[in-house]
Amino acid sequence: MTDLTDRTVLITGASRGIGYETARVLGEAGCNVIAHYGGYREGAVDATAGIPEDRKMIVQADLATPGAAAELWNEAVVWRGRVDVVVNNAAIMPEVGIEDAEADWEGALAAAFAINVMAPAVLIRLAALHFIANGGGVLITMSSWAANRGSGNPKLAAYAASKAALGAVTKTMARAHARDGVLGYCIAPGTVRTDMSVRSARNQGGEDAVTASLTMGEWVPPREVADLVAFLASGTRRHLSGATLDINGASYIR
Repeated sequence: MTDLTDRTVLITGASRGIGYETARVLGEAGCNVIAHYGGYREGAVDATAGIPEDRKMIVQADLATPGAAAELWNEAVVWRGRVDVVVNNAAIMPEVGIEDAEADWEGALAAAFAINVMAPAVLIRLAALHFIANGGGVLITMSSWAANRGSGNPKLAAYAASKAALGAVTKTMARAHARDGVLGYCIAPGTVRTDMSVRSARNQGGEDAVTASLTMGEWVPPREVADLVAFLASGTRRHLSGATLDINGASYIR
């Protein structure tokens, strides 16, 4: 296991799925974990249950609310006086098809971009400024294979677009501030065993149909994604900065 002792990490969306497993893995690796949640506090509490009290902080923020991301960042920095890694994981998957009402289509786009792009972009900016002033740091963006190939679910155009947009922000920051010690990575999972993916599968013929379409015949375990986050969070994989790391069991190779 990667030793991340004393590194302070902010994880958004730590109460479910990939964020939940990431909080657990980083806690096991010795991190000081700031676990953000939107509305499901019990999940964040459970995710951090194995972390000593002095190495964890649980913070609520509704990232759809203007200003909430900046407030979250300020709370995170005050706790230890420094943040070394930001994991932008929180996201939503509003489903709407082109045949639906125009207001619904626009609403899905607005909701997806508010939480999946605007809020994490605020965190990226504030974190980058902090890293530049403090000798560097790591930005990890949870993207999706949908950002590169489009979603297999025709109702997830807004989600796919939002993931592509945030990836572009991350890569731009990595390019612009590489010499300042700012490292930026995008992780692009395929079909991961999360509640959101289970719901999405209903519009793709059900779980069995989705599973049959995967090369390995199985969904990506959230733990594997979390282990990849830990690998990058050390800050020692400097020349991987700017990369998008695919994790989809060879179902999408590019």
